[in-house]
Amino acid sequence: MWENFYERGWYAMSVEAKQTVDPSTGELLSQLSSQVSRLIRDEMRLAEKEFQQSAKHAGLGAGLFSVAGVLAFFGGAAVITAAVAALSLVLPVWAAALIVGGVLFVGAGVAALGGRGQVQEITPAAPRTVDTVKADIQEIKDARHGTP
Repeated sequence: MWENFYERGWYAMSVEAKQTVDPSTGELLSQLSSQVSRLIRDEMRLAEKEFQQSAKHAGLGAGLFSVAGVLAFFGGAAVITAAVAALSLVLPVWAAALIVGGVLFVGAGVAALGGRGQVQEITPAAPRTVDTVKADIQEIKDARHGTP
């Protein structure tokens, strides 16, 4: 994996090598400080490149999902039109459209009732966590006032 970063030039950390016979502690600490800061900068550049690639893929994926949604919408509209056309073979066109529209409204009502039931089952955000935090706060208050 890291070879790929080296090949693309994303990871360009160089190490200054001072060739001294016997470097002092101060020189060693100076080298350590500069190398650590360089390492951190290089790692941040690498993370930025990785994030940019991830964001690019996420954006492309979201765009493709949007296109899929639009195409599915028009596909559904075509199926509904086909249902009206099929019913119009045995009924007047207005009656066929009225029947298909009524069926769609019934389906929408069933979906709305199901969604309402799901929304009513929503609990407050993390109720157990809220309870334990309240208990912790009370315990800290009691400890401050010397209550066992």
